[in-house]
Amino acid sequence: MRLKDKVAIVTGAASGFGEGMAKRFAEEGARVVVADLNAKGAERVADEIGPSAIAVASDVSSRSEVEEMVYAAKNTFGRVDIMINNAGYTHRNGDMLAVDEATFDLITAVNMKAIYHSALAVVPIMERQGGGVILNTASTAGLRPRPGLTWYNASKGWAITATKSMAVELAPKNIRVNCLCPVAGETGMLAQFMGEDTPELRAKFRASIPLGRLSTPLDIANAALWLASDEAAFITGVALEVDGGRCI
Repeated sequence: MRLKDKVAIVTGAASGFGEGMAKRFAEEGARVVVADLNAKGAERVADEIGPSAIAVASDVSSRSEVEEMVYAAKNTFGRVDIMINNAGYTHRNGDMLAVDEATFDLITAVNMKAIYHSALAVVPIMERQGGGVILNTASTAGLRPRPGLTWYNASKGWAITATKSMAVELAPKNIRVNCLCPVAGETGMLAQFMGEDTPELRAKFRASIPLGRLSTPLDIANAALWLASDEAAFITGVALEVDGGRCI
């Protein structure tokens, strides 16, 4: 029960890494706000967790919807201890010049601006409570960029730098800020990352990971659980590689 009596908001929690985090956090005693643009998916995950979770339909690119999401957490559970900025978006692997402006804008809105929106909403709450944890899902793409995902890579590099800067500025308020850098995993975005999903491409990708497999939602959830728990009370500003050795 490492998160007993803690309240966590997890965005992008209707599937993939976010679903893994929401369920793992609940297992460890947290009350969880399952937030996602996919309302039905969020409701499914919250129902599977049980009474300690609520579902909130939220577009994290919208400041007003992020504020409504945080209000729902406060209104239902009374506080916000952990903010997980996990929702993400990418363009399909390919020529950087072929990415249209609307897609570029959506990548920056979901992967970058959403972190700003959530900070505006939760930092004052956490400061009044005496502290808190913010965890951003970045990517190995922000540490070791590869061709074909240029604008996505750049957004994740931004998330890593923002994490470190937030950590320094918010440390006096006892708010820890870290980020996860997962390698691609068995999620709905895998086909976009690879360009297409074929057994040959999967084998090629796995071969680039020393531990020989893709990441799983549980891998990411366990890393997030530690960073969000009091066991990591002296850890802030870290970009934790959860990548089977990919970045070595």
